[in-house]
Amino acid sequence: MLEEIRALGFEYAELGHGIRLSLVDGIQKAVAGGVIKISSLHNFCPLPVGFMHASPDCYMPSSRREAERLLAVRHTLRTIDFAASLGAKFVVLHLGTVSMRNYTDKLIDLYAKEKADTPRFFRKRDKALRVRDRKREPYLEQVFRTLDVIAPRAREAGIRLGVETRMDIEQIPDFDETAEIITRYGADAVAYWHDIGHAQIKENLGLTTHEFLLRRFKDQTAGMHLQDFAPPVYDHQPPGYGSFDFGRLAPFVTDKMVLAWEINPEWKTEEIVDTVKHVHDKLRRPATS
Repeated sequence: MLEEIRALGFEYAELGHGIRLSLVDGIQKAVAGGVIKISSLHNFCPLPVGFMHASPDCYMPSSRREAERLLAVRHTLRTIDFAASLGAKFVVLHLGTVSMRNYTDKLIDLYAKEKADTPRFFRKRDKALRVRDRKREPYLEQVFRTLDVIAPRAREAGIRLGVETRMDIEQIPDFDETAEIITRYGADAVAYWHDIGHAQIKENLGLTTHEFLLRRFKDQTAGMHLQDFAPPVYDHQPPGYGSFDFGRLAPFVTDKMVLAWEINPEWKTEEIVDTVKHVHDKLRRPATS
Protein backbone atom coordinates (compact mmCIF):
# COMPACT_ATOMS: atom_id res chain seq x y z
CA MET A 1 0.00 0.00 0.00
CA LEU A 2 2.69 2.47 1.04
CA GLU A 3 4.93 1.54 -1.88
CA GLU A 4 2.05 2.29 -4.25
CA ILE A 5 1.44 5.68 -2.61
CA ARG A 6 5.15 6.51 -2.83
CA ALA A 7 5.19 5.50 -6.50
CA LEU A 8 2.46 8.08 -7.14
CA GLY A 9 4.91 10.76 -6.03
CA PHE A 10 3.86 11.25 -2.42
CA GLU A 11 6.74 11.66 0.01
CA TYR A 12 4.44 11.47 3.04
CA ALA A 13 1.27 9.55 3.89
CA GLU A 14 -1.42 9.95 6.51
CA LEU A 15 -2.56 6.67 8.06
CA GLY A 16 -6.34 6.55 8.21
CA HIS A 17 -8.84 5.12 10.65
CA GLY A 18 -9.27 1.93 8.63
CA ILE A 19 -5.76 0.55 9.25
CA ARG A 20 -6.16 -2.98 10.61
CA LEU A 21 -3.79 -4.37 13.23
CA SER A 22 -2.50 -6.89 10.68
CA LEU A 23 -1.03 -4.01 8.62
CA VAL A 24 1.01 -2.50 11.44
CA ASP A 25 4.10 -4.68 10.99
CA GLY A 26 4.31 -3.90 7.27
CA ILE A 27 3.86 -0.18 7.92
CA GLN A 28 6.64 -0.17 10.48
CA LYS A 29 8.97 -1.99 8.08
CA ALA A 30 8.15 0.41 5.22
CA VAL A 31 8.84 3.47 7.37
CA ALA A 32 12.04 1.97 8.82
CA GLY A 33 13.15 1.07 5.29
CA GLY A 34 12.70 4.61 4.04
CA VAL A 35 9.87 3.76 1.64
CA ILE A 36 7.78 6.70 2.88
CA LYS A 37 7.35 9.10 5.80
CA ILE A 38 4.21 9.37 7.91
CA SER A 39 2.89 12.89 8.46
CA SER A 40 -0.14 12.11 10.59
CA LEU A 41 -2.55 9.47 11.84
CA HIS A 42 -6.34 9.68 11.97
CA ASN A 43 -7.76 8.30 15.19
CA PHE A 44 -8.36 5.42 15.78
CA CYS A 45 -5.25 3.88 14.24
CA PRO A 46 -4.84 0.98 14.26
CA LEU A 47 -8.50 0.02 14.06
CA PRO A 48 -9.78 -1.41 17.37
CA VAL A 49 -10.18 -5.19 17.35
CA GLY A 50 -13.70 -6.25 16.45
CA PHE A 51 -14.26 -3.54 13.83
CA MET A 52 -13.77 -4.52 10.20
CA HIS A 53 -14.16 -1.15 8.47
CA ALA A 54 -13.01 2.43 9.05
CA SER A 55 -14.63 3.47 12.32
CA PRO A 56 -13.45 6.88 13.58
CA ASP A 57 -16.57 7.18 15.75
CA CYS A 58 -16.75 3.62 17.12
CA TYR A 59 -15.95 4.95 20.60
CA MET A 60 -17.11 8.47 21.41
CA PRO A 61 -14.94 10.72 23.60
CA SER A 62 -18.19 12.55 24.36
CA SER A 63 -20.10 9.46 25.47
CA ARG A 64 -21.95 9.60 28.78
CA ARG A 65 -21.47 5.83 28.99
CA GLU A 66 -18.24 5.79 30.94
CA ALA A 67 -17.10 2.41 29.63
CA GLU A 68 -17.30 3.71 26.04
CA ARG A 69 -15.52 6.96 26.90
CA LEU A 70 -12.70 5.05 28.57
CA LEU A 71 -12.33 2.88 25.47
CA ALA A 72 -12.04 6.07 23.42
CA VAL A 73 -9.27 7.22 25.76
CA ARG A 74 -7.49 3.86 25.60
CA HIS A 75 -7.48 3.64 21.82
CA THR A 76 -6.55 7.30 21.37
CA LEU A 77 -3.52 6.82 23.61
CA ARG A 78 -2.65 3.78 21.51
CA THR A 79 -2.87 5.93 18.35
CA ILE A 80 -0.62 8.58 19.92
CA ASP A 81 1.99 5.97 20.81
CA PHE A 82 1.83 4.47 17.31
CA ALA A 83 2.23 7.93 15.76
CA ALA A 84 5.27 8.67 17.90
CA SER A 85 6.86 5.33 16.98
CA LEU A 86 6.55 6.20 13.27
CA GLY A 87 7.94 9.70 13.60
CA ALA A 88 4.59 11.33 12.82
CA LYS A 89 3.81 14.67 14.44
CA PHE A 90 0.00 14.83 14.32
CA VAL A 91 -3.06 12.78 15.30
CA VAL A 92 -6.42 13.90 13.89
CA LEU A 93 -9.41 13.50 16.21
CA HIS A 94 -13.17 13.19 16.09
CA LEU A 95 -14.54 14.19 19.49
CA GLY A 96 -18.07 12.81 19.43
CA THR A 97 -21.58 14.12 19.29
CA VAL A 98 -24.44 15.63 21.24
CA SER A 99 -27.14 13.01 21.63
CA MET A 100 -30.15 14.59 19.92
CA ARG A 101 -32.44 14.21 16.95
CA ASN A 102 -30.64 14.28 13.59
CA TYR A 103 -31.49 17.60 11.98
CA THR A 104 -28.51 17.77 9.63
CA ASP A 105 -29.73 15.05 7.25
CA LYS A 106 -33.08 16.81 6.91
CA LEU A 107 -31.36 20.13 6.19
CA ILE A 108 -29.13 18.50 3.58
CA ASP A 109 -32.21 16.99 1.95
CA LEU A 110 -33.84 20.43 1.76
CA TYR A 111 -30.62 21.89 0.33
CA ALA A 112 -30.51 19.14 -2.32
CA LYS A 113 -34.08 20.04 -3.28
CA GLU A 114 -33.03 23.71 -3.66
CA LYS A 115 -35.04 24.75 -0.62
CA ALA A 116 -32.20 26.22 1.43
CA ASP A 117 -33.67 29.72 1.18
CA THR A 118 -37.11 28.77 2.46
CA PRO A 119 -38.67 29.59 5.84
CA ARG A 120 -38.92 25.85 6.52
CA PHE A 121 -35.16 25.44 6.16
CA PHE A 122 -34.38 28.40 8.44
CA ARG A 123 -36.87 27.21 11.10
CA LYS A 124 -35.39 23.72 11.13
CA ARG A 125 -31.80 24.99 11.25
CA ASP A 126 -32.56 27.44 14.06
CA LYS A 127 -34.32 24.72 16.03
CA ALA A 128 -31.35 22.38 15.58
CA LEU A 129 -28.97 25.00 16.97
CA ARG A 130 -31.27 25.73 19.94
CA VAL A 131 -31.64 22.06 20.80
CA ARG A 132 -27.90 21.48 20.51
CA ASP A 133 -27.11 24.45 22.73
CA ARG A 134 -29.55 23.19 25.36
CA LYS A 135 -28.18 19.64 25.39
CA ARG A 136 -24.47 20.04 24.69
CA GLU A 137 -23.00 20.70 28.14
CA PRO A 138 -22.76 17.16 29.60
CA TYR A 139 -21.29 15.83 26.34
CA LEU A 140 -18.76 18.64 26.12
CA GLU A 141 -17.76 17.95 29.72
CA GLN A 142 -17.03 14.34 28.76
CA VAL A 143 -14.84 15.60 25.92
CA PHE A 144 -12.90 17.72 28.42
CA ARG A 145 -12.48 14.71 30.71
CA THR A 146 -11.09 12.78 27.76
CA LEU A 147 -8.73 15.53 26.65
CA ASP A 148 -7.53 15.99 30.24
CA VAL A 149 -5.89 12.58 29.82
CA ILE A 150 -4.84 12.49 26.17
CA ALA A 151 -3.55 16.07 25.72
CA PRO A 152 -0.73 15.72 28.30
CA ARG A 153 0.20 12.33 26.84
CA ALA A 154 0.34 13.82 23.35
CA ARG A 155 2.54 16.70 24.53
CA GLU A 156 4.93 14.26 26.21
CA ALA A 157 5.13 12.18 23.01
CA GLY A 158 5.77 15.22 20.81
CA ILE A 159 2.40 14.77 19.08
CA ARG A 160 0.02 17.62 18.28
CA LEU A 161 -3.70 16.76 18.26
CA GLY A 162 -5.73 18.06 15.33
CA VAL A 163 -9.40 18.75 16.09
CA GLU A 164 -11.14 18.14 12.78
CA THR A 165 -13.97 20.21 11.30
CA ARG A 166 -17.22 18.34 11.82
CA MET A 167 -19.96 18.35 9.20
CA ASP A 168 -23.08 17.73 11.32
CA ILE A 169 -24.71 20.25 13.62
CA GLU A 170 -25.03 17.48 16.19
CA GLN A 171 -21.29 16.76 16.26
CA ILE A 172 -18.65 18.15 18.62
CA PRO A 173 -16.99 20.59 18.36
CA ASP A 174 -18.53 23.56 16.62
CA PHE A 175 -16.13 26.42 15.90
CA ASP A 176 -16.66 28.16 19.25
CA GLU A 177 -16.00 24.89 21.07
CA THR A 178 -12.88 24.32 18.96
CA ALA A 179 -11.54 27.69 20.06
CA GLU A 180 -12.37 26.86 23.69
CA ILE A 181 -10.53 23.53 23.45
CA ILE A 182 -7.41 25.09 21.93
CA THR A 183 -7.36 27.81 24.60
CA ARG A 184 -7.90 25.30 27.38
CA TYR A 185 -5.15 22.84 26.41
CA GLY A 186 -2.72 25.09 24.55
CA ALA A 187 -2.07 25.40 20.83
CA ASP A 188 1.18 23.46 21.21
CA ALA A 189 -0.85 20.36 22.15
CA VAL A 190 -4.16 20.88 20.36
CA ALA A 191 -4.76 22.59 17.01
CA TYR A 192 -7.46 22.99 14.36
CA TRP A 193 -7.62 20.61 11.38
CA HIS A 194 -9.57 21.83 8.35
CA ASP A 195 -11.57 19.29 6.32
CA ILE A 196 -12.81 20.62 2.97
CA GLY A 197 -15.78 18.27 2.67
CA HIS A 198 -17.03 18.81 6.21
CA ALA A 199 -16.55 22.57 6.04
CA GLN A 200 -18.32 22.73 2.68
CA ILE A 201 -21.40 21.01 4.07
CA LYS A 202 -21.47 23.53 6.92
CA GLU A 203 -21.07 26.32 4.36
CA ASN A 204 -23.92 24.94 2.24
CA LEU A 205 -26.14 24.99 5.32
CA GLY A 206 -25.28 28.64 5.92
CA LEU A 207 -23.44 27.98 9.20
CA THR A 208 -19.93 29.15 8.32
CA THR A 209 -17.46 29.51 5.44
CA HIS A 210 -13.99 28.14 4.74
CA GLU A 211 -12.57 31.65 5.00
CA PHE A 212 -14.22 32.32 8.35
CA LEU A 213 -12.81 29.11 9.85
CA LEU A 214 -9.31 29.57 8.45
CA ARG A 215 -9.15 33.20 9.52
CA ARG A 216 -10.41 32.36 12.99
CA PHE A 217 -7.80 29.64 13.43
CA LYS A 218 -4.95 31.44 11.71
CA ASP A 219 -1.65 30.26 13.25
CA GLN A 220 -3.59 27.45 14.99
CA THR A 221 -4.29 25.25 11.93
CA ALA A 222 -2.05 22.18 11.89
CA GLY A 223 -3.30 20.68 8.65
CA MET A 224 -6.01 20.14 6.07
CA HIS A 225 -7.80 17.18 4.54
CA LEU A 226 -7.98 18.00 0.83
CA GLN A 227 -10.61 16.65 -1.53
CA ASP A 228 -12.94 17.95 -4.18
CA PHE A 229 -16.61 18.27 -3.33
CA ALA A 230 -19.78 17.97 -5.39
CA PRO A 231 -23.13 19.08 -3.92
CA PRO A 232 -25.01 18.10 -1.95
CA VAL A 233 -22.64 15.85 0.06
CA TYR A 234 -20.23 14.11 -2.31
CA ASP A 235 -16.78 14.58 -0.81
CA HIS A 236 -13.52 12.60 -1.19
CA GLN A 237 -13.39 13.37 -4.93
CA PRO A 238 -10.14 14.01 -6.85
CA PRO A 239 -9.63 17.62 -7.93
CA GLY A 240 -11.62 18.46 -11.03
CA TYR A 241 -14.41 16.00 -10.30
CA GLY A 242 -16.27 18.38 -8.03
CA SER A 243 -16.82 22.12 -7.83
CA PHE A 244 -14.55 23.28 -5.01
CA ASP A 245 -12.23 26.20 -5.76
CA PHE A 246 -8.92 25.26 -4.16
CA GLY A 247 -7.68 28.79 -4.71
CA ARG A 248 -9.77 29.77 -1.70
CA LEU A 249 -7.28 27.96 0.51
CA ALA A 250 -4.11 29.54 -0.89
CA PRO A 251 -4.08 32.65 1.36
CA PHE A 252 -4.18 30.46 4.46
CA VAL A 253 -1.71 27.67 3.65
CA THR A 254 1.64 27.77 5.44
CA ASP A 255 4.79 25.72 5.08
CA LYS A 256 4.16 24.06 8.44
CA MET A 257 0.72 22.65 7.55
CA VAL A 258 0.10 19.05 6.59
CA LEU A 259 -1.94 18.89 3.38
CA ALA A 260 -3.29 15.33 3.21
CA TRP A 261 -5.49 14.08 0.38
CA GLU A 262 -8.56 12.07 1.36
CA ILE A 263 -9.73 10.51 -1.88
CA ASN A 264 -12.12 7.57 -2.24
CA PRO A 265 -10.11 4.47 -3.26
CA GLU A 266 -12.44 3.77 -6.20
CA TRP A 267 -10.64 6.44 -8.24
CA LYS A 268 -7.87 5.38 -10.63
CA THR A 269 -4.26 6.56 -10.68
CA GLU A 270 -4.64 8.58 -13.87
CA GLU A 271 -7.64 10.38 -12.35
CA ILE A 272 -5.58 11.52 -9.36
CA VAL A 273 -1.92 12.23 -10.02
CA ASP A 274 -1.98 15.12 -12.51
CA THR A 275 -4.92 16.91 -10.88
CA VAL A 276 -3.39 16.65 -7.41
CA LYS A 277 -0.11 18.07 -8.71
CA HIS A 278 -1.97 20.97 -10.30
CA VAL A 279 -3.62 21.85 -6.98
CA HIS A 280 -0.35 21.61 -5.08
CA ASP A 281 1.31 23.88 -7.62
CA LYS A 282 -1.49 26.34 -6.91
CA LEU A 283 -0.98 25.99 -3.17
CA ARG A 284 2.83 25.79 -3.57
CA ARG A 285 3.17 22.88 -1.18
CA PRO A 286 4.58 19.30 -1.35
CA ALA A 287 1.88 16.62 -1.43
CA THR A 288 0.82 14.11 1.21
CA SER A 289 -1.59 11.24 0.67
